[in-house]
Amino acid sequence: MAKYTLIIEKDEDGWLVSEVLGLPGCHTQAKTMNELIERTKEAIQAYLETNSSKIDVFQQFVGVQQIEV
Repeated sequence: MAKYTLIIEKDEDGWLVSEVLGLPGCHTQAKTMNELIERTKEAIQAYLETNSSKIDVFQQFVGVQQIEV
């Protein structure tokens, strides 16, 4: 079992959108956080099944910073 880092945002229509770091193009959306996590797991599994080359996901999450300019 591997760990993946997600970026989760809320779009202008209120949908939660996740993007999986280290897996280009692996993203999904849902209305609730629980549904988003389940859909993201499914998206990761589908991504891994369709990419036959070894995927090296070594990233250490550092944090998120919000600034005002």
